Amino acid sequence: MSFFKKSQHTPAFAFDPVAQEPAVRKSICTGEMTVGYIDKATGKFHDLMMVDRRGLEDFKRQVGVDNLREIY
Repeated sequence: MSFFKKSQHTPAFAFDPVAQEPAVRKSICTGEMTVGYIDKATGKFHDLMMVDRRGLEDFKRQVGVDNLREIY
């Protein structure tokens, strides 16, 4: 029996690039940022979590994109 197993690492924010687009929703008044995905079929934004600037950069790195679509 092994005490140290390698776990299979899956991306924290997996998405289907055919059906979804990663995006960030920004508040004009307060500056709050929420990351999530836009459903390409319906155009609806599905939020995942609120982030700061560092969290936004982490999200972009995890989903593998350089530029996110911004929604206000």
